[in-house]
Amino acid sequence: MRISTILADDKVRLSCEVFPPKKFDGIAQACQVTREIAALRPAFMSVTYGAAGSAPGHTLAVARAVQESGVTPLCHLTCVQSSREHVRQVLADMKEAGMENEYIFGATMQAAGMENVLALRGDLPTSGELCHDFSYASELVEFIHTQGDFCVGAACYPEGHCDAANIDEDIENLKRKVDAGVSHLVTQLFFDNDHFYEFMDKVEKAGIRVPVEAGIMPVINKAQIERTVSMCGASFPVKFSKMVNKYANDPVALKDAGIAFATEQIIDLINNDVRGIHLYTMNNVETATRITNSISNIIASCNKQI
Repeated sequence: MRISTILADDKVRLSCEVFPPKKFDGIAQACQVTREIAALRPAFMSVTYGAAGSAPGHTLAVARAVQESGVTPLCHLTCVQSSREHVRQVLADMKEAGMENEYIFGATMQAAGMENVLALRGDLPTSGELCHDFSYASELVEFIHTQGDFCVGAACYPEGHCDAANIDEDIENLKRKVDAGVSHLVTQLFFDNDHFYEFMDKVEKAGIRVPVEAGIMPVINKAQIERTVSMCGASFPVKFSKMVNKYANDPVALKDAGIAFATEQIIDLINNDVRGIHLYTMNNVETATRITNSISNIIASCNKQI
């Protein structure tokens, strides 16, 4: 099913993100984790692209596990280090029906094919020569649409992209992506809902009318917090910093507090009529399960009122 169709009504939707393994011998475990998270019945599941240097076929293998679980997969595709021919081949593998040969890019496709793509610039590598076929996600979006009838989503940044001069410039760039043919958006993670609400006001004023899912990451250990800061630059509200400092030396308590904080964020978003929540699971089945179970009745109650 096309994700634009899934998000077309006014119901609250919870989706999840998982990531593929770095190496081929980790595919079986990643697929098992994916199936367990898929059993929670999210609206759809996104699969990140070639995590930490893994082959793109690992993404397609995990996406196939999502599809076989009866959940709609959303495959990430990035500009960085991607030639036009490479993107063309990956898209061909996604939409090819009835392939029975051994792995192509590490996976075989079901007859239904895969039609949902999240087009991203991707993180710039710290070394090596860049491929310059695509400089911006908007260029990738345009190219994807020349290769077939794909439903294309993109990322957005409530606190602004790190390479943008300011949030207004970033909104202008976002408008270009949407105008290039993006049907839905997923935000970078954030820990202060006020940033999201302010961002959505700017999005509306810019005339961007596609559905926007709020990206939430439960931070459950100190190493993850430090890694998150270095990678995305999301700011920490005072109450989040107090939580981390209070339980920094107690991993079990910090995990519980991190899950509770993310759950509180999600409930506040739903209470303020946000209809899409995208949970960055970090392949943690327990965390995904606890949060999903905590908010399932809330989502059901909201959806009964529609």
